Amino acid sequence: MKKIVVIGSNGQLGNCIRKIAPDFENEYEFIFTDSKTLDITDEGQVDSFFYDHKPDFCINASAYTAVDLAETEKDKAFAVNAEGVAHLAQASFDHKAILIHVSTDYVFDGETNLCYSEDDFTNPIGVYGESKLKGEELALEINPKTIILRTSWLYSEFNKNFVKTMLNLFSQKPELGIVADQFGQPTNANDLAEAIMDIIKAPQKSFGIFHFSNYPETTWFEFAKKIAEFSKSSIKLNALTTEQYPTPAKRPKRSTMCLDKIEGTYKIEPKHWENSLEECVNILSQ
Repeated sequence: MKKIVVIGSNGQLGNCIRKIAPDFENEYEFIFTDSKTLDITDEGQVDSFFYDHKPDFCINASAYTAVDLAETEKDKAFAVNAEGVAHLAQASFDHKAILIHVSTDYVFDGETNLCYSEDDFTNPIGVYGESKLKGEELALEINPKTIILRTSWLYSEFNKNFVKTMLNLFSQKPELGIVADQFGQPTNANDLAEAIMDIIKAPQKSFGIFHFSNYPETTWFEFAKKIAEFSKSSIKLNALTTEQYPTPAKRPKRSTMCLDKIEGTYKIEPKHWENSLEECVNILSQ
């Protein structure tokens, strides 16, 4: 039986993989780790872990994701998002495992009206994006059997995310201002977890960079409006510009990603973001 190690199993994506793991228990053995059981910034610890467990696949669902805090904690962001990824890539290579590493749309600067393909020029505008891009580069350089999955605006019923934050604020405030001039693709982490398992099950593997998200593009404002609609909230939402809602880290204005490659290569058809959002809100409303 092939082994899958899931790094960062207490995060959103890790929890979503953990949720569906029983569906694959006859085919795969899952090993779930978190920062307490495996510190990926410690190269020796990572190598020992791989030596002991000998996984066939390593899913890296861990990351330093505090986008604004990264501006003042650059060393921490790079330690996890770049150096830690390099350690996983080296251990995966040494022990003949396939590395599936999750990255972000924030590797792009957002200065386009088109969707980004996997081959488009990267130009992150913040430390978080810089650290994630460095992780991509190191992973592909160290282990040729690496699959990079760039995703965006991730949410789920687990942990802290935009959907849960909005639902919480809807119950506390009569109105909210939401940025309406930043475009991207909300992605249900449950859909990403299923896509990863589809890739693992694929008889033929294609390596390199792939984009995966729900579709089509929307704004944070429209995203929030749908959360309010599906949760039957009567909150008043006001559209803001980026200038009206300054943050320590810049965000891409339009980080919409093209999804053709993963569809063509792995026959994975992304879902409409509104359908996936409704499923999540229904779970959170139970």
